Amino acid sequence: MGGAIHDKKEQMNYLQNRLDMVMTVLDTIDPEEAGVEDIDRLLAMLDDIETKCKQFRHDWSE
Repeated sequence: MGGAIHDKKEQMNYLQNRLDMVMTVLDTIDPEEAGVEDIDRLLAMLDDIETKCKQFRHDWSE
């Protein structure tokens, strides 16, 4: 994708954009039609956000 993000403001923008993508996916999923693949995709997106949060938290503590 892109290079490393070290600026705190850019990191927060990155996280906000990722959360916005999750919300968009949630808004577009039809609960009656959602399958395991949809849930797995959402969980993977949330796992990616969690990983980035941990990485950014580590950056902020240095």
